[in-house]
This record gives sequence, C-alpha cells and structure tokens, in this order.
Amino acid sequence: MNANGALACKAMDNLTHSLVGAVLGQAGLKRTTGLAMPALIIGANLPDVDAACFFWLEGTEHLAFRRGITHGPPALVLLPLILAGLLWGWDRWQTKRGTRPEGRLPVRFGWLYAMAFIGCLSHPFFDWLNVYGIRLLEPFSSQWFYGDTLFIIDVWLWALLMACIWWSRRQEKAGGEWMRPARVGIAVGLAYVGLNWGISQVERERVAETLPHLECSDTAVSCDWTVIASPVPLVPWQREMIMTFGDGQWSIGSDSVGTCNVWRAMESARGNPQADAFLFWSRAPFATRAADGSVILRDARFTDPRVGDRFSVPSPGVECIPLHQLPDIDLPEPAAP
Repeated sequence: MNANGALACKAMDNLTHSLVGAVLGQAGLKRTTGLAMPALIIGANLPDVDAACFFWLEGTEHLAFRRGITHGPPALVLLPLILAGLLWGWDRWQTKRGTRPEGRLPVRFGWLYAMAFIGCLSHPFFDWLNVYGIRLLEPFSSQWFYGDTLFIIDVWLWALLMACIWWSRRQEKAGGEWMRPARVGIAVGLAYVGLNWGISQVERERVAETLPHLECSDTAVSCDWTVIASPVPLVPWQREMIMTFGDGQWSIGSDSVGTCNVWRAMESARGNPQADAFLFWSRAPFATRAADGSVILRDARFTDPRVGDRFSVPSPGVECIPLHQLPDIDLPEPAAP
C-alpha cells in the first residue's frame, strides 16, 4: 500500500518550512535587521496562504488550486513585500505605544523584504522535493513539477534542523560561535537532499531498464512505461516503485491497482468540477469499480485507506469498462543502501 497517502494533506509539512526559516536566521541572517527571524519563518510558510481555499472550495476542487498561484514567480515577489510591510508597520506601532523591545535591532525595510523573500523562496524548493507536485511557473504555465526526493514528512530532516538550531541557540547564549552550527546544518541538509535525489534517479533508471517491452494497446495513451520512485517514511534509502504502461493500470510495488478503463472514465467524467479538478492535479490516475458498477477515480501515489477518500472522486453514472490485466512483473531487489 502506498505510504505517501498517510500524510498527504500537505506537499511539505509546515514544521519543516518553519525549521528551514529558523536555521537560516541562526546562520546569521537574523542579524541583518530587526524582525528578520519572523520574516524568515513566516515567509517560509507564506505561500501556503492558498490553504484559505478550503473556505470556498468543496471536495477535491482544492487540488487544482493549491501549490499553484501562490507558489509561482509573481507571488514570490509580492507576498514577501506584503509581509515586510506588515512587520515594518508592527515595529512602528510598537514604537508609538512604547512597547518596542529594547534589544530589537533597527528595522530596515530593504533587509526585511530580503529576509521575507529568502524565506518565501525556500518554500517551493521544499514543496518540490516530494511526489505531490507543485506548479512552479504559475500563472505563466500550469505544468506540474515533481522532485520525488523526500517523503512528505522527513523525521531525519526534522532531527537535523532541530539539533542544529538548538546547538546554535545554546552557543549564542554562551557567547560562542553560534552561526557555525546552523551553517553546518544547512550544508548537511543540502547534502542529505542531494543524496536522496540521486537515490531516486538511480532507482527509477534501474527499474526502468528491467521492464519488458509491451505491445501498445488500443486503450493506451502512451506506449512507454512511466516509473515513479516514491520515497517512503523513516527509511530514506528505500523507494516504492509506481509504474504504468499508459493504459490506466498501475503497479505499486508488488500490487496492481485499476480495474476500469480510466481514459474512458475521464472522458465521461469531464464537466464535473470535482473530477476536472482531480484530473488536473492527478499524476497517476486510475479507476476502480464502485458497488453500483460506476467508477471511482483515484491516484496511485495516494492509495492509503486512511486518506483515500481525500484523493478520489466518485463518478455516478460513469460506467466501469473493465481493463485488461497487465502481465506480472518481477522487479529487481532494491539496491543496498
């Protein structure tokens, strides 16, 4: 069963984003201006303001809205400007009331904007790292990008960032070299990300080379294998292999999903706002048969039963047309870590 579904509410959890902002501040950026640390931490989470869409969108419609317009180039310029303005105004308001902390550095708007911008810029990078996807070029392009590098919640990255921030803060209080621990953490974190990216690339290529050549069927929209190397929780050197030949049936490890012709189902479901949003977002769509003989659209990346309903669209009235079964595939053993 696909592990990514268990924690698939976010492209990358906001604790990770906050820790990234904090470690950047402890690396020395918080000394650039007063309120630099709030600018970095809030900025690192700010693109997720699109979560407000849950107030007016229903069902799966949010899938077509999130990870898009607030994660694209214009937003990454404008959102930090708004944040910097709010923080600058907060500092002025505290000054007028006589409640401004004495130890706060002078607030310089240019540096405040730069810190908010750096924080915001870190957000799409970390969102890109998992299999969920992000539209980095909105509104100029709606193309989805996938890093397939880290699991949605990476506890090892948490541990690294927390330890470095704690070490840095302890050194700061003791009057020691407090920026070095954070800088070491950033370097090690980037190396960890790079190593995991490499593992995903190697695993995908290794499995792709072993896949058999199949004749292109009339129902296939592609005559090539699609292979996704999906990171799993807790074990960063392992990948769950998700693959299809383009006919709508997906293999997830040793399991297969998809019992209905997904392309026929997609054609019939068009015009339904829920289905349209789901299909715009879905990278690995497949269709299963409901009890009444209709179709349920799903995504092979997120099949965990604990969250399956969040990433599925019932399509009443759309008939399930049975899909031919793919031959069994013997995958090679995972490479040693």
